[in-house]
Amino acid sequence: MAREKFHTLTEQMFYVLLCLDEECCGTDILDRVPSMTGGRVTVGSGTLYNLLEQFSEAGMIRETKVEGRRRSYLLTDAGRERLGREYERICAQARDYQEIFGNRKAEREVLDTGWEGPMTGKEALA
Repeated sequence: MAREKFHTLTEQMFYVLLCLDEECCGTDILDRVPSMTGGRVTVGSGTLYNLLEQFSEAGMIRETKVEGRRRSYLLTDAGRERLGREYERICAQARDYQEIFGNRKAEREVLDTGWEGPMTGKEALA
């Protein structure tokens, strides 16, 4: 069975859509993605313009302005909804991670401190 296009988003896809919450052009996006991620994520111009075309064809963004070669885009309701689903997917992954590793970390911290429970009797008075 073929996988639905944009069923999950790459980081680059996610941040391109996130940038388009406000109207902007490709050059703006190329600047904004590294800025909003502290340089952790970058998008090459070839990748960006390919994504913009695919997102537009899928109805996730719309072209808002053309000034010569400069085109501006904005997120559509469908794009906003897809971005929201991706956010929920990422949050679910984070919760799963926390459930597995967060509990283990808390258990290790208790063991590392040597804490054996509340003190009673003479130990509490000492």
